[in-house]
Amino acid sequence: MSGHSKWSTIKHKKAALDAKKGALFTKLARDIAVAAREGGSGDPNMNFRLRLMMDKARAANMPADNVDRAIKKGLGIGGDGVSFEEMVYEGYAPGGAAIMVKALTDNRNRTASNVRAVFSRGGGNLGEAGSVAWMFESKSVVTVEEVSEEQAEEIALAAIDAGAEDFRVEDGVLEITGAPNGLEPIAAAVKEAGVEPAQATVTMVPSNTIDLDSAHAGQTLRLLDNIEELEDIQQIFTNANFTDEALEKYSNA
Repeated sequence: MSGHSKWSTIKHKKAALDAKKGALFTKLARDIAVAAREGGSGDPNMNFRLRLMMDKARAANMPADNVDRAIKKGLGIGGDGVSFEEMVYEGYAPGGAAIMVKALTDNRNRTASNVRAVFSRGGGNLGEAGSVAWMFESKSVVTVEEVSEEQAEEIALAAIDAGAEDFRVEDGVLEITGAPNGLEPIAAAVKEAGVEPAQATVTMVPSNTIDLDSAHAGQTLRLLDNIEELEDIQQIFTNANFTDEALEKYSNA
């Protein structure tokens, strides 16, 4: 399993703590608004992306009123239409790992300045458009936690029948990947197998990973966290491969 996936799993487990800061609610509200706007519907049964965002909001204990307001904002109800623009930033962390950052912003100059400052303070370098994008491929990723190898194989086979391309099992975590447009049937197959996915999203998966020594691993993890704390940031992707020791040391810090 890629270092990116392990780091993403840790971020998933820390979501409840992040929610206490309020930052997660802001990001979820933006995701919900954009999902409603782009899907053209506030009905999660008719808008799969919106349903995924609402599931994330529910898992983070986001108040229902906040979710409702975000949906109305995305649909332009009440004269408060969403006006966010998606931006992508690319760069390198200490040690040479590639980083892609996706943001939703109403002020591209502010967001670019903030991202550049965080990269600089963290010892990284912000690059030009396309400088690292070629290292990543858009994929559907569905993960299931705390499964036995036998159970994981049964779930993965059901997912493959639904269009999944590959799967990996490591440390009780099953990661299933597929084409970007295959997320809904893959996630449905996993649920029909009797388990609830820990994550179901379209993400950028690195074609190759880079191993980091202990010092650079800590610096890179800190940089990723600092980028994620910026209000406009929605998703971060990296090809850094973190050892279990580095991840455990950082997550317990």
